[in-house]
Amino acid sequence: MYLISIYFDKQTNKTLQWYIDKIAEKTGNHFMIENRVPPHMTIAAIEARNVNVLKPAFETLNGKLYSGSMKVVSVGQLFPYVMYAAPVLNQELFELSEEVYSTFFDIPEIKMSEYYKPFSWLPHITLGKTLDKVQMQKAFQAMQESFVPFTAQFDEIGISKVNPHEDVGRFKLV
Repeated sequence: MYLISIYFDKQTNKTLQWYIDKIAEKTGNHFMIENRVPPHMTIAAIEARNVNVLKPAFETLNGKLYSGSMKVVSVGQLFPYVMYAAPVLNQELFELSEEVYSTFFDIPEIKMSEYYKPFSWLPHITLGKTLDKVQMQKAFQAMQESFVPFTAQFDEIGISKVNPHEDVGRFKLV
């Protein structure tokens, strides 16, 4: 599994990492920290035998995609294991999602996740992962006590392997 994700500016990273750390502290679940998962928002999840099938398409995105901002207004849960920060889907994010999807969808050797296709995508920024039922309740309590809506700036896009997270390629957005 490979992910195409956007990454954030220093201030947004600081804010998101604080929430990730808060959840880890409150729940005792350090999955995000131990696996060095940086604050990010996945735009596409792709099954491929190896990354070499994806790299040429990924490289065509360089210089085509724009940095931007989004309002992160709430937190949510993907049952049974994930706590996330929820941004509002704006025009910038929608166009970025469409461009990424159209770049990869016709590669015959891959399968794109249904959950990241345009009009099927729930934009989210994972703050806690592999949370059990009790940890999920503690994570929600931590966010209830500390989450404040904010504006996030995104300025990079990357391709990575998962479990553990490993960057394969990354570049600045224009």
